[in-house]
Amino acid sequence: MPVGSSRSAHPALVALGAVGAVGAAAAVWGVGIERYLFTVREVSASAFAPGTPPLRILHVSDAHMAPWQHRKQDWLASLAQLRPDLIVNTGDNLGHERGLEGIRRAFAPFAGIPGVFVHGSNDVNGPAPRNPLRYFSGPSRRHREPTVLDTGSMDRFFTDELGWTDLNNRAARLTLRGTTVDLFGVDDAHRDWDRLDALPSAIEGLGPREPGTAVLGVTHAPYQRVLNGFVDLGADAILGGHTHGGQVCLPGYGALVANCDIPLKQAKGLSTWTHDGRSVPLNVSAGCGHSIYAPVRFACRPEATLLTLIPHA
Repeated sequence: MPVGSSRSAHPALVALGAVGAVGAAAAVWGVGIERYLFTVREVSASAFAPGTPPLRILHVSDAHMAPWQHRKQDWLASLAQLRPDLIVNTGDNLGHERGLEGIRRAFAPFAGIPGVFVHGSNDVNGPAPRNPLRYFSGPSRRHREPTVLDTGSMDRFFTDELGWTDLNNRAARLTLRGTTVDLFGVDDAHRDWDRLDALPSAIEGLGPREPGTAVLGVTHAPYQRVLNGFVDLGADAILGGHTHGGQVCLPGYGALVANCDIPLKQAKGLSTWTHDGRSVPLNVSAGCGHSIYAPVRFACRPEATLLTLIPHA
């Protein structure tokens, strides 16, 4: 070899090194930075009859709380300063056997603000290690005996201490800012705990509905059967969670998986759900947490939503 010349690196090795560097940087960002970049997404949608006052809803979901997650707890607690008209919690609050310690710290400032909640499976069963590639084969299923969580204590905290209303396969009528709002919800459809068949009688039990009453449907997992059922039951807007917005997304593309049968383009954010000729706003929260066994967010910041529902023009 002539003096002063050098052997060039093989192009394949250069490409492999570049891919490795990009992957390492993405991992550092997703694990060490983005999962702490909590944000409030503010959106509005027309949903109610003309003359109905706007309704400001703080939609929180999928905290998957562990007791040591103080940054997440502090951020959730700070959201009480938004003073919403209603808090909608779409489940998966617990992420550890002692997760209720963190949930108490996070939500205590919301005492006295009207709220409703439904369960996700991780309000009942603790998380377990899971191969993330399995999500590409379809919605996840339970494959081992889960850790049983203290759901009863969590529910009593929400209902007795915060004053929130349980909507698990139930209906309720609240007065918010002097306006009557009917709400109904289901338990986690991802575990087939939803009882859509129980809702008509629950709604009927509220008594006659005055014309122009705002109606909201609440679910943890936004399966199409649930969304369609809610539209049939007269929901003016629907709120759900569960998807984590994909949790790891491709920039410019979005979610790769939703862990349910909702179209991927509707796995995060505000969209419109249409069924049987009727369309209503649908807000799917990307949630603010993750399983302790998958501590990453990429191109999908942890969030809560401040959703303002306004009357049709």
